[in-house]
Amino acid sequence: MSAGSSPCVRICVIDPASKLCEGCGRTLQEIAQWSRLSEAERLAIMAILEERLSSLRGDADPHRSA
Repeated sequence: MSAGSSPCVRICVIDPASKLCEGCGRTLQEIAQWSRLSEAERLAIMAILEERLSSLRGDADPHRSA
């Protein structure tokens, strides 16, 4: 059985305010359910992780031009 896609970068630290993993941007619930999700569900979550991480870091809106 294939493990499927994963955004894990082995930096497993949960931000206390946002409750997001500072390494990959997933919630604890998403991390816990990851192995039971379909590949399509995983890819859908992975598509929004960069935006979550940018918000967590306080980066400027990646979709807004400078």
